[in-house]
Amino acid sequence: MSANNKRSGVSLSHHILPTSGTMIGICMTLIGLVKLNENRGGMSHVDEYAALSALVFLASAVTSYLSLRYEDNEALSRRLENFADQCFLIGLVAIVIIGVLFAYAVI
Repeated sequence: MSANNKRSGVSLSHHILPTSGTMIGICMTLIGLVKLNENRGGMSHVDEYAALSALVFLASAVTSYLSLRYEDNEALSRRLENFADQCFLIGLVAIVIIGVLFAYAVI
């Protein structure tokens, strides 16, 4: 843990877990909206890419949860937290790219 986390007593996983859950909900909402729009506007692959992004956020949420569960094992908890952080950032980048490509009707 960084010195900042030790002082505040809150690890990064405490922030990643609820935010990843929220992002999973956003991805699922996007999938539903795209499915409604497919009837009018034709097929797209946005829903499939959003589903993959939701899986990345799920990996982030699960590893963040496991990091919190295994806080007693500091080395394992830190590795899980780092993986959760990386998955979260990958998911954020992916969902932004999906949104931009969808806005310009590329996908």
